Amino acid sequence: METSRPDAPVSAPTLAEDPALGLDRRAKMEILFAIMLGLFLGALDQTIVSVALPTIVTDLGGQSLLTWTITIYLLTSTITVPFYGKLSDLYGRKPLLMIGITLFLIGSALSGLSQNMTQLIIFRGIQGLGAGALFPISLAVIGDLFTPAERGKYQGLFGAVFGLSSIVGPLLGGFLTERASWHWIFYVNLPIGLIALYVIWHLLPTIKRPDASRNLDFLGAGVFTVAVGSLLVGLTNKQTADWGTFGVGGLIAIGLVLGAVFLWVESRAKEPIVPLDLWRNRTYAASIASTFFISFGFFGAAVFLPQWFQFVEGVSPTNSGLQSLPLLAGLIISSIAAGILVSRTGRYKAIIIGGLAIMAVGIYLMTGLRADTPIETLWIWMFITGMGIGPTLSVFTIVVQNAVPFQKLGVATSNLTFFRQIGGSVGLAVLGTIFGTKLTEEIPIQLVAAGVPSAFVDQFQGSGQQGTSLVVVGEDLGQAILKGVPEQFRALVEPLIGGIVNGIHEAFSIAVANVFTIGVGTTIVALVLAFAMKEIPLRDSHGPAPMAEM
Repeated sequence: METSRPDAPVSAPTLAEDPALGLDRRAKMEILFAIMLGLFLGALDQTIVSVALPTIVTDLGGQSLLTWTITIYLLTSTITVPFYGKLSDLYGRKPLLMIGITLFLIGSALSGLSQNMTQLIIFRGIQGLGAGALFPISLAVIGDLFTPAERGKYQGLFGAVFGLSSIVGPLLGGFLTERASWHWIFYVNLPIGLIALYVIWHLLPTIKRPDASRNLDFLGAGVFTVAVGSLLVGLTNKQTADWGTFGVGGLIAIGLVLGAVFLWVESRAKEPIVPLDLWRNRTYAASIASTFFISFGFFGAAVFLPQWFQFVEGVSPTNSGLQSLPLLAGLIISSIAAGILVSRTGRYKAIIIGGLAIMAVGIYLMTGLRADTPIETLWIWMFITGMGIGPTLSVFTIVVQNAVPFQKLGVATSNLTFFRQIGGSVGLAVLGTIFGTKLTEEIPIQLVAAGVPSAFVDQFQGSGQQGTSLVVVGEDLGQAILKGVPEQFRALVEPLIGGIVNGIHEAFSIAVANVFTIGVGTTIVALVLAFAMKEIPLRDSHGPAPMAEM
């Protein structure tokens, strides 16, 4: 038998086998910085715009089109995620990421120049087309540059970016809107994006799959776009309509039916957008499903806690972001710490399970939220919840990327991002319905408990939607109620205002707490799914990973 000589030359890895080939540590860190800037842009835009919307509507008009400035961005940024992931696997991360950032910057510049709401909606759609690349490809680039064994300490930084953007977004949005103009909430993206674009163009290698197929799945792309578009529009319409209407229930049903058609198309496509064989991987499937349910609890805390601070505590929308600092502090600390632990130990299942258990405890504590809950106590509950959420943002990406073959890293990462966003959208629609229903039930109960005469309580029957609209109005609740009372009766109502306000605040708090009850349930489901994961040892190379057994 022929044996190889000890001094025989070893074939060097190709660029496709080792995307980091030829890059020194400094170059890697510069690329890491650039893609974190890109990720920060996408995360920041989700929070900075909402603060300025009232000012934008006042300036441009078109109140009836207001929700579409958010909906169109959600649509385009969500639908494009799987496409970017798949194409980046075929044709390289660099061109797709540069296209995404460029589209995002063009959309930002045009949004700042908008002269009416129609223009703003169109340009926000262009922004979203670019934003769809920022999350999945940025995370995939980390998978390219670093092996799974060393990836954790860098992935943890991305959870910190999400947390930081949640703080900076409302503060920066409020500052720019008040001190400059709302146009600058879009212009601020330009210098940050240009820096990221230059570094990526200058340093990031282009890795194209040598066997990249030209048989792109155009039929699947079309069906997927209509299916997800119908689902997201239906879920968004739920904020203003009932489940039984065509605009909500009908569109969601169409989306689900077309989703089934999409799976059929993908099973026969030569180059599917979403390779269905990935779902035979137990670790991959459990991670994606767990992430979907985690979004319920996370979005519940991220959306309803600021509303509670504004409505019950009376803080401004900008300051409500500061009140959420304990949640974000826990998230940032645990995200970075979890990533470092995974890199040092090579183990991730216990970290994820521990994080989800802590998250469930934190959300459970918040089910005790009442109008008189001390702020310091709520901060502790929020910090605990954040400590549990943090590991899920950083570690699941490592798990998914480690569990799939390297040539499918982009599409796997994009699927994780997609289901995280879809989970948040579904969760927001479901939790919003539960919140409104509970608020409507509790308002008369709490008014009676507060000593308000039953004859007057009858005026508040079915007023759950009124309670939520008062949050948007942002004025003193007592004064808002008095404005709706005819002047000749105000003298009779004024002595009751204290009890009315206390009762509505308590009803609002109970409704928010009820949302967290659902969050506890979905977090437990995510925890059970995490137990189903098979822990695959983290690879110390970029080589192909074996598919996990079912």
